[in-house]
Amino acid sequence: MEFKTGFGWIRLPLAAAFIVGAVPSAQAQIIPPFSPPPAATAPDEEADEVAETTPDVNDPDVLKGIDVDKLDWSQLAIDAGTLNDIIAAKKRAKAAAKDGMDWATNANANGSSAVTVKQSVSSFWDTRVGADMTVAKEPTTMSELLAQKAANGGNLPQSSGSAWAAATAPGAGPVWDKTAVEARVDPGAEQSKLGASLTKSMPLSSDTQLTLQNGYSVNQQGTTALPGVGGHVTRNYETDQSAKVTITDTGTSITAGRTMSTTDDKWLGKVGAEQKLFDNVTVSGSVGETSQGAINKSVTAGFKKSW
Repeated sequence: MEFKTGFGWIRLPLAAAFIVGAVPSAQAQIIPPFSPPPAATAPDEEADEVAETTPDVNDPDVLKGIDVDKLDWSQLAIDAGTLNDIIAAKKRAKAAAKDGMDWATNANANGSSAVTVKQSVSSFWDTRVGADMTVAKEPTTMSELLAQKAANGGNLPQSSGSAWAAATAPGAGPVWDKTAVEARVDPGAEQSKLGASLTKSMPLSSDTQLTLQNGYSVNQQGTTALPGVGGHVTRNYETDQSAKVTITDTGTSITAGRTMSTTDDKWLGKVGAEQKLFDNVTVSGSVGETSQGAINKSVTAGFKKSW
């Protein structure tokens, strides 16, 4: 067989001609798939990988001295009842974390802050404790000092606070439905209050409900003892009665009631109405008598959102 090159014809043996013809044919038929070249690995890294994956005969036996037949495999067996107890415990822990102290802060116009903290003590009677505080901001510059005095009639705002506790309990059969008790103490002003209310609700129709409430409270006011003058405590007893009609479909409620205290010594009447305009927005108005004989009128609008 002859093979022609740029230098002329060259005679090759038959075996060599077969090899020369087979190589181009094999390259044309076999096309390996493309794959990126492997990342270069240092010889030391390859040795470390082999050492980590290859067990060593000198490694300590973790089961040495342990009788496998005597292991307590029942620790891995959890029945449905035990699993339910674990889930219930997790739910109680989550509820306890959720019922922690609830803090709220609002800024006042005079520069102070109204801070409220409350916490649920028991869910049996819906018992709660908390504190309402007014925290005055300390002025850092002379301009802030003058601005705070101007906003408070020439005086600096003072921090104050009161502690309270409230509980809601069921009523006594058909007499009333709910009992609410609240106590409040203000050490700075030497004031304290203890009150209780009894509530009875009954439906008048499918969309109308009547709520009757009787409230009783005792207010105590103390005075600071001065040199030569001893302090004394005065108590004021107050009772109130009210009836409230609520129309669910229209979001309207009408209230009529009266109050009497030891300082007034007569019943003072009051009527009011509240209308829900749309979600979280209400408008209310009231007209009531005062101990001086004048009429007290008020109209308020409110927005309330809970999240």
